[in-house]
Amino acid sequence: MSLRILSGLALLALATSASAVDLKDLTQATGGDPKAATTGGLGNLGSLGTVPGLSLPGISGDTASNAAGVLQYCIERKFLGGDAAASVKDKLMSGAGLGDAAAAEADPGYQSGVQGLLQGSDGQSLDLDSVSGQLKDKACDYVLDNASSLI
Repeated sequence: MSLRILSGLALLALATSASAVDLKDLTQATGGDPKAATTGGLGNLGSLGTVPGLSLPGISGDTASNAAGVLQYCIERKFLGGDAAASVKDKLMSGAGLGDAAAAEADPGYQSGVQGLLQGSDGQSLDLDSVSGQLKDKACDYVLDNASSLI
């Protein structure tokens, strides 16, 4: 085999293994802190798997309205389904004073979340549109699991 073919196969193997990475692997790569900030290279995650240094923003009571918006984003795009996700989102919205549509539209945190921007309590953020479908699915699960602890 030529060197060019071997290089192509190596890149294909790297891309395939990167797409199989789950968020537990990603947080382990960053010292095990799932609430740490995202870092540069995130946009490349879906292609060649720039995994080192990647983890997810922390979710707390300060970011409950944003988490509710992200849950709405995930539900609309079918990354989350069922009554459980909608129930958590509705409870978060109610607790954050976003029980009516006008309040939700006026809340910048919620609106950012609906657009797919997860804002962490640590000031960091993750644009869900910048990650691949599998990682987006895992990120939505992360938000649901952590948001559940806020209600």
